[in-house]
Amino acid sequence: MDLPKRIVLVGPMGAGKSTIGRLLAKELGYGFLDSDRIIEERCGANIPWIFDVEGEEGFRHRETAMLGELAGKAGVVIATGGGAVMKPENHELLTRDALVIYLKASIEQQVERTRKDRNRPLLQQDDPEAVLRRLFEIRNPIYTELADIVMFTDKKSPRLVVRQLINKIHPRTPRQRRNLKKEGRNHA
Repeated sequence: MDLPKRIVLVGPMGAGKSTIGRLLAKELGYGFLDSDRIIEERCGANIPWIFDVEGEEGFRHRETAMLGELAGKAGVVIATGGGAVMKPENHELLTRDALVIYLKASIEQQVERTRKDRNRPLLQQDDPEAVLRRLFEIRNPIYTELADIVMFTDKKSPRLVVRQLINKIHPRTPRQRRNLKKEGRNHA
């Protein structure tokens, strides 16, 4: 089984897309790209500032342009923003020649992982948990529809999630793993 041309991680805030994406890319020998970080670098401003100045619609326009650019890359793991799935025109960009993985986390886990993060403009409300619940109701069906693999991240270390994903992406029998280890020793 060959590795996919590109792996795209989708899911809510706090699911671990950036952390798991970095580790997964390293494990596969792929590059790692975080669409939100690239947008920030190119704008010279953080996402809350972009939201303040351009509104969510302005940010989503930038996000679609970024996804269009990233859809042409190979040998990469791409972590997307939680709302990247909201524009229907992004669906083809996310899935084109890609394995889409939905990193799914409970609302409780999302609250815990995002509660001190001031870089999430949609959560700068009096009741961030209510926002996360509302976003989950809207986005969960879309994440599920686009996903080739759904991986729950609650109460799992990022390394465990990556090991489980590797087994789903590129499963090997125990014999194949032993042979690969032997080959690795012979080439070292």
